[in-house]
Amino acid sequence: MEDPVKHTLQRQLRRLATERPYQIVAASAAALAIATTGGALLTTADDAPANQRTATTVAEMRSEVATSGGDASPLASAAPTTAAPSTSAASPAAKAKSNPDLTRKPTPPKPPATKVLDYDYQAQNTYYNCGPAATRNALSAAGIDRTQDELGAELGTTEMGTNSAEDTTRVLNAEVKGSPYRTRMFAGAPSPAQMDRLQADVVKAITDGRGVVANVVGDAVDTSGGWHSYGGGHYIAVVGYKDNGRTVRIADSANAAYPSYWITTIDLANWIASRGYSA
Repeated sequence: MEDPVKHTLQRQLRRLATERPYQIVAASAAALAIATTGGALLTTADDAPANQRTATTVAEMRSEVATSGGDASPLASAAPTTAAPSTSAASPAAKAKSNPDLTRKPTPPKPPATKVLDYDYQAQNTYYNCGPAATRNALSAAGIDRTQDELGAELGTTEMGTNSAEDTTRVLNAEVKGSPYRTRMFAGAPSPAQMDRLQADVVKAITDGRGVVANVVGDAVDTSGGWHSYGGGHYIAVVGYKDNGRTVRIADSANAAYPSYWITTIDLANWIASRGYSA
């Protein structure tokens, strides 16, 4: 029974050699295994005729040889892909990276070249109440109505006057939502940088609808030639500006006959020397 099997294997090997030369080694190994164990293979199906057993054995051998020839296996062809699924919608970070305008903050509008607040002027009701009067005039521009006496109590004003711009800043922030005021103090004559800071502070405060309170001392001349002298110190309110803040509008409570005037920002800075302001 082994001779027919060997002859059949030889024929199959010759045919395989002509079709796929690279499978000769695998086919030879399979033939050797079947030849040496032919009896066992033939005896595994006792109920089948000999010629059927031989055909079945050869078919199985050919199947194994074909599989070992290097072709892609069914498992390999069915292996799942590792590629990440594509998405049609880009993430917010990717969109922002590709389009910087999405994350860029909008540019704030440029302040107007000239602006004067609508305020309610009031002259000081005592010779020492310039601090409460200036604070009241500044608050009126924001629509806040307080009396000089009320503000004088908050400021700690006495017959000696109001101590410093620190007090006006404190009271202004207590009245205005968000506590936007800051104190700027001048130790002596203002530097060019301090003059620029004063101009910027006035423009910002007025643009925001807030009056500025300044503590001045000495003499100053306004743009109309008016002379103003306060040797012991005085408080005034800044309620407007023009020429992009190079000139400012003063509400002065000292004299109801001369309630307001324009002064250059440089002159105002020198008038504040050794004092301070709230803006």
